[in-house]
Amino acid sequence: MSKSEILLSILQKVAFSLPLLFLCFFIAKNAWALVLDERDSPSPFGVLDFLPWDHEWNGHHYTPEKVEQAARLMKEAGVGFVRLDFLWDDVQPAKDRWNFEKYDRLVEVLSKNGIKILGLLNYNTAWGGDNWNSAPDADLFAVYAKAMVSRYKNKVKYWEVWNEPNQDIYWVPQDGMKAYTALLKKTYPLIKAEDPSAVVLLGGLSGDAALSLNEVYAHGGRNSFDVVNFHPFENPLDPEAISKMKKTYEAVYHTMEKNQDGKKPIWLTEIGCPGIPLGKETKDWWLGANPDTSQQAAWVEKIFGEPLEWPGVKKVFWAFFRDTPDHFLTGTDYFGLLQEDFTAKPAFGAYQRLTARWKSKGRDQA
Repeated sequence: MSKSEILLSILQKVAFSLPLLFLCFFIAKNAWALVLDERDSPSPFGVLDFLPWDHEWNGHHYTPEKVEQAARLMKEAGVGFVRLDFLWDDVQPAKDRWNFEKYDRLVEVLSKNGIKILGLLNYNTAWGGDNWNSAPDADLFAVYAKAMVSRYKNKVKYWEVWNEPNQDIYWVPQDGMKAYTALLKKTYPLIKAEDPSAVVLLGGLSGDAALSLNEVYAHGGRNSFDVVNFHPFENPLDPEAISKMKKTYEAVYHTMEKNQDGKKPIWLTEIGCPGIPLGKETKDWWLGANPDTSQQAAWVEKIFGEPLEWPGVKKVFWAFFRDTPDHFLTGTDYFGLLQEDFTAKPAFGAYQRLTARWKSKGRDQA
């Protein structure tokens, strides 16, 4: 073979290999980007807590110092995600005025403790609606949602649009999810335009979640959320509690499949029960008699067990991380894994053991 033929052969091989090399480089670069997404975690362990509560109406439940303490204890417990309100009235107290100071601090504290955030976009503003739970003006809400994603997209990947919009305590007037779906359809593309990597959750549904989810589909909302999200509360004192919870899940999953949407992940972003410390007295919660602290701990073990094996279920969030005495004036005030003074209940230890067991199996590297 002549020198010119050898050179031609080498050039042909290089020309053939270059596209493959570029493809490999592209895949490797994006794979690393996925692995190194510091906003995300494979952990299925979440909590709901009221970290923004530093107002007169909640007795300044979380001062900045208490937020720091809670975040340290969340880290100690192995919490992967916290469901965090980005209260619209806090960040936009007037139509032409914004104040991000509180949420800058909250996001920073959680991030430095390695806790990922599910950002909850809610409720109405004092200047923008009749009441805090009134159906919001969709255009005004969209401005707020876009501002949140724009400011925090480097720290927050997951966003939930409203909380329990199918319950009249959180959304009035109730109209079969029509106005909520319109809000979702307005907000979703704006979030995606601001951060294409963002993941949008349906507002957590309570009560008859399957019925409300079907109404969202009927109003054309299927392509306006990435994760189905509901709150299957049951009383652990009921021997059929897990069975009833599974029936709620199955009804939701069937509704998803019926609407050609069965491949979306499912998150249970609120589930919990009271754990009444010895000597405390309060009214029963909405599902009946109040469990004690040992019964609450046993429920933690159960709800982070079987439900995470159900098809599609990826994350479970315990409500709440810390007790809220004198707020709800029922057993609901004692949902915390911690008492108000940050004393750990048995449920905290149960949660901590579960997360440690999960990590020991190497699942945190998944």
